[in-house]
Amino acid sequence: MAKKALYAIALLGVMGCSAGLVSGGGQHAAEKPSFQTSDRCLACHNGIVTPSGEDVSIGFDWRSSMMGNSSRDPYWQGSVRRESIDHPESQAAIEDECSVCHMPITRFEAKAEGRKGQVFSHLPFDQDNKDNAKAEDGVSCSVCHQIAKEKLGTPESFNGGFVIHPPESKSEHPEYGPFNIDAGRQRIMHTSSGGFRPTDGAHMRDSALCGTCHTLKTKALGAGGKEIGSLPEQMPYQEWLHSDYPNRSSCQSCHMPEIHGQVPIAAVLGVPREGAHRHTFVAANFFMLKMLNVYRKDLSVAALPTEMTAAAERTVAFLQSQSARVSIPSVELVSGRLQVRVLVQNLSGHKMPTAYPSRRAWLHLVVRDAKDAKVFESGALNADGSIEGNNNDADPARFEPHYREITRSDQLQIYEPILKDAAGHVTTGLLSAVGYLKDNRLLPSGFKKETAEQDIAVVGDAAEDPNFTEAGNLVQYSVSTGDAQGPFHVEAELWYQPIGFRWAHNLGPYNAPEPRRFVGYYESMSTATAVLLTRAEAKSNETARK
Repeated sequence: MAKKALYAIALLGVMGCSAGLVSGGGQHAAEKPSFQTSDRCLACHNGIVTPSGEDVSIGFDWRSSMMGNSSRDPYWQGSVRRESIDHPESQAAIEDECSVCHMPITRFEAKAEGRKGQVFSHLPFDQDNKDNAKAEDGVSCSVCHQIAKEKLGTPESFNGGFVIHPPESKSEHPEYGPFNIDAGRQRIMHTSSGGFRPTDGAHMRDSALCGTCHTLKTKALGAGGKEIGSLPEQMPYQEWLHSDYPNRSSCQSCHMPEIHGQVPIAAVLGVPREGAHRHTFVAANFFMLKMLNVYRKDLSVAALPTEMTAAAERTVAFLQSQSARVSIPSVELVSGRLQVRVLVQNLSGHKMPTAYPSRRAWLHLVVRDAKDAKVFESGALNADGSIEGNNNDADPARFEPHYREITRSDQLQIYEPILKDAAGHVTTGLLSAVGYLKDNRLLPSGFKKETAEQDIAVVGDAAEDPNFTEAGNLVQYSVSTGDAQGPFHVEAELWYQPIGFRWAHNLGPYNAPEPRRFVGYYESMSTATAVLLTRAEAKSNETARK
């Protein structure tokens, strides 16, 4: 499932449900949750090396992840500004809700004081300005590790509605982890951290914990900030629940890879343990990790360049090995037309791509003749990050439908969500969107589209396509070969882009620093916006080979 990491990437919405503070009676009710920034954790949770010599330091892994950079994300910043400009009367509510999962420490502290969380008052980050350290820390260690088990998996927990209990006293903050820590080692952390005590919490391995921030329904706003509908913006947890993956693997098992063998979880008097997991939070946004690295000075990135490069490379390797598979079941020449069947299968535990709706995957198919001359091509990636022939990239009011058969080069199969506003028009404005015009993202194993609830439904012709199922999408290509001579060589590739061309360039018209900055970044890195996930090739009238 698209993990916690992923999903720290861009959460925009204005739902009433938000992260909770639960209090009881007496002294417990008088205290407020508090948080340590990550620098208090790194000293003991870095310098961790496996017996084979691999560095698996928790702090270094985290600080180069999207979790550790959630508040620095320039696309998130630009998108929050866009929504605030589109809905100025709701700006305070927008910043408050968007800070729940991107600047959680400062948002929690604001809520405890009866204020709304803010975003832009903390920007730009300045490493010498300690007042903004808590905002800059993003999804920090002591946020996730203080989440209690209460309400996990319930609707109340979604939209960042996780529970963090007020402590029994100022010096007794439970910080949950999956291991039982003996009293002596508890005392070491309790003393060195100023009152945070390691506490056994099996719920840290529960996918429902990830579902708190990675399940997001946004309110659609009309004139005067009036609510006019809602959008199931990010639903990877629900998609996972509707698949057969709950019986196979959790979010954490995919996105926080288990360390093989025994390794300590602390460099100071740590005990070697089986079952520790890395805090790399491998997900899907390799492009943002690269952007953060390139513009590290502008964005006050703390992780070293080598760490960010390694994080981006891990993400690409994860996507290429665990996201999808392409095969070519048949290639036949019939009456001057090449009939090609391409099967695309989702290997992940949720829709592919999932979560933030800027993401898309698509088929690139090329046919060459016996002389290696190109006879047909569909889905070529342009240098500016657009896809050749894609209606939506050329015109923000249009989009490519789901295809059962492709007969022309200007037709292409794109697996994507297309949002609609109240008038039924295409939009990338999350707080203007009331639903989907298209959602043909690839389905995970066990996902029955006929019984899927509305929030995770297949939308558009894919819903009726008998060749679009949990087993994959079988796409037919019918290509005129003209005077070309065979045998014909067919190459089928599946490409992926975390931030599609239209989702980036729709920020362009907004006259504000954050949207303009992001579009500039995107244009400067346009050749690096997408990655090849998987490919297959075959020849006409021959057995397909991968």
